[in-house]
Amino acid sequence: MKKIIVALDSFKGCLSSQEANKAVIDGLSTYNPSLDLQAYTMSDGGEGFTEAMCPDSIIHCHVHDALMRWTDAEFGIKDGKAIIEVAQAVGLSKIEKEQRNPLVATSYGVGELIVQAMMKGCREFIIGLGGSATSDCGLGMLRCLRHAFQTQDHKNWYDSFDTKQWRKLKVTLATDVSNPLCGPNGASYVFAPQKGASSEDVDKLERRALTFSRMAAIHQGFDMSNAAGAGAAGGLGYAFMEFMDAEVVSGATMVLQQNGLYEAMKEAQLIVTGEGKADRQTLMGKMPYVMMQRAKQFDVPVVLMAGLIQDKSALESAGFEQAININDGLSMDHALDKEVATQRLKDSSLTLAKHLKL
Repeated sequence: MKKIIVALDSFKGCLSSQEANKAVIDGLSTYNPSLDLQAYTMSDGGEGFTEAMCPDSIIHCHVHDALMRWTDAEFGIKDGKAIIEVAQAVGLSKIEKEQRNPLVATSYGVGELIVQAMMKGCREFIIGLGGSATSDCGLGMLRCLRHAFQTQDHKNWYDSFDTKQWRKLKVTLATDVSNPLCGPNGASYVFAPQKGASSEDVDKLERRALTFSRMAAIHQGFDMSNAAGAGAAGGLGYAFMEFMDAEVVSGATMVLQQNGLYEAMKEAQLIVTGEGKADRQTLMGKMPYVMMQRAKQFDVPVVLMAGLIQDKSALESAGFEQAININDGLSMDHALDKEVATQRLKDSSLTLAKHLKL
């Protein structure tokens, strides 16, 4: 019996990792019901990160979203460490398109997740940075943490506060982003337009980031604004690195190590992975590429599926067995509708199974 691993990342704004996996499994099993199909929830730090990390327990809670509206959220605990997915609190998908505004969006809810995890006894945190609606350099999160620490010490909000207290928090940042905080490759210019920022907004956000980082450097005695990953999640990466004991790791690699997929690859005959859009950036440490590189060690072919494929030849030259555009030759008018994307993933998977005679 052929063992096939199905492990797709989420198709942002369309399908979760679990939904994408199910569509592929439905297509493959339609052709051959006897296939041994194993699904793995995937994430490189964005949506789905908490579940993909296979926590020992999941805690449900209420926090504020990026527009300070109450929202349902959750975080995980694994080996005493809190697994926190930024998108659970301030995810872009939680904000209606017409309401998106990174000039007002705040990361306050991320601080609330951290505080609630601390109330459960956690002092080490694994933070999935991705899918955020914010570009506030983590100021909202820091404001929340300051309030919590001041309250704990029975102090008023206006009393002096020593940020050195935050250095006691050990943080691992899981992300595929290597951008600095400021500059043409920074958080404002690269990511803010995706969150609803106009060109004028981008300039304002850049000035804010520069001002904050300069002031923080004077206060802290060092400057992490140019560190790789500082620009992740609208500058949240910078806030963690500047004020806490934080290190950046590949989110995809961490997930693959934690969910058992590394070991499962050894016995697989095929891996089907994917993401919403695949291009040359996929080859810069995104989840499908990390998975393909690992699978090479076991000579397991990896097929990549995406809603949009660019640089197909580069992707296949890099090592993917096939790079499949599930919308190839089809209308894109409703391609992001969940039902349409699900059916096209299923159809593409059925075609793949027929082609490979699975």
